[in-house]
Amino acid sequence: MRVLVAMSGGVDSSVAAALLLEDGHQVVGATMKLWGGASDSGCCSVADVEDARRVAQQLGITHHVFNFGDDFEERVVAPYVAAHAAGRTPNPCVECNRHLKFDRFLARATQLGFDAVATGHHARVVRSSGGRWRLVRGADAAKDQSYVLHMLGQDALARTLLPVGELTKAEVRRRAAALDLRTAAKPDSQDVCFITATGGREAFLGDRIALHPGRLVDHESGAALGTVAAVELVTLGQRRGLGDGGDGRRRYVVAVDVPAGEVRLASGPPLVAELAVTGMAWVDQPVVDGTAVLVQCSAHGRAVAAVVGGDDGGTVVVRFVEPQRAVAAGQSVVLYDGDAVFGGGMAG
Repeated sequence: MRVLVAMSGGVDSSVAAALLLEDGHQVVGATMKLWGGASDSGCCSVADVEDARRVAQQLGITHHVFNFGDDFEERVVAPYVAAHAAGRTPNPCVECNRHLKFDRFLARATQLGFDAVATGHHARVVRSSGGRWRLVRGADAAKDQSYVLHMLGQDALARTLLPVGELTKAEVRRRAAALDLRTAAKPDSQDVCFITATGGREAFLGDRIALHPGRLVDHESGAALGTVAAVELVTLGQRRGLGDGGDGRRRYVVAVDVPAGEVRLASGPPLVAELAVTGMAWVDQPVVDGTAVLVQCSAHGRAVAAVVGGDDGGTVVVRFVEPQRAVAAGQSVVLYDGDAVFGGGMAG
């Protein structure tokens, strides 16, 4: 099989390429040049491209660089900025997978005559006895990335290989070390690739939109509790950087109103019994009304029990068995059947 491997310059995609070679596939590596600005914490730097090229050289495979910078700006960066301006909490890594890695990259691979694409994600693609494709959690629970791949449907899964999904992270590094790959000890990428550790979200967003100071008020009494430098940087459930209201009590954000410049706080995190999830993407068929599911609302969050209503035009209502912390608008909400992904969407 001819396989185009998305090589990010990290250890996981490096080992993914090596494993495919061991299995006898015709392998070519390609790195997506996505972000042209400063990057010191993600997977888009010039050094990462060079690491990918050098690993491909070590493995004896061809390496390409695809410049998808315009698509990344349009599909990932611009929506990220717009979400903050509207008081929402975006998930840019999910959108990068949706629009770049498993859309633009997959389309390019098809144009070039490849049978499949592969990445270094820690998740598994499994074919059921009925011939349908399933997306399943990776073998390493601590590194599982099925959450950020929830948008993959049958067509994409049929042409996607995830070679390291059966390995723990420690096993991946041992494989890389045994092959003397230059990425064997390279640290994992962290956070959003276009947000630098030195400047943070405030510096990045401040260059693109106006940031406005906001009032902190008590959710119940309406009493003033202070101010926040930029209401656009506050998210639901946040408890840091909000002061203590003069009484030392920890407070949580329960509502953000960007147009009004107001952030409402309460002494406990906001809890909800149900959640509307919009823009549902299903791995296979939509679930029927009343289906028991496990719900995960962040990349490394705990999956909790719920019952889901049937799909109504791409929207489902998730009813938690026990009340859960409210989910910030814009965050991905993923539904599981045990370790298998049913699908996911966005908190409204």
